[in-house]
Amino acid sequence: MVPDDDRALMERLAALEAEVKADADAQRARKEAALVKVREERAKQQAERDDLRQRQARIVGKREIDPADIGDALELAGKANRVRGELAKKPGKGDKSWVKSGIASTALGPIGWLYAGALREAVPASIVWVLLVALVSKILPSVLLLPALMVALPLSGIGGVYYALQYNRTGSRQRLFGDDKKKQLKSGG
Repeated sequence: MVPDDDRALMERLAALEAEVKADADAQRARKEAALVKVREERAKQQAERDDLRQRQARIVGKREIDPADIGDALELAGKANRVRGELAKKPGKGDKSWVKSGIASTALGPIGWLYAGALREAVPASIVWVLLVALVSKILPSVLLLPALMVALPLSGIGGVYYALQYNRTGSRQRLFGDDKKKQLKSGG
């Protein structure tokens, strides 16, 4: 009986060994399939990154510099430098302070234009401003008026600064809305 038991035991061991080997082969196959899938996914991501880099390089690519662009930039820089110089110098005798003009025009609206602006524009604008503010303040609460003032007053301040700079350049009051010199040339004066 022992030989039959040994043989049965050997057969069961062989079956168990075959089962373990099949299970190990199945696990190895799953692992290899998972590795292949991970490699494919990484390759796909790398291809997408490479494609994105190429598209970005085409978009950002070096463009040729147009000489006209350089000329325009130099002209703009020159104008900015002249304006900076005008703003930096102290007003001489008979000149108008652009700081005072800007502050007055920002605080008072077009009434501040009377400091350096063309009277032909500043007086009517001041009258309209006073009437408009008086009328609107009677109709609307001041809370609703504030947003409009937040836009109108800084623009008026910019106009005041411009008036003062123009006054200092020419030595006389200059119009903001229209060119006196063109009108004089047309009329022959």
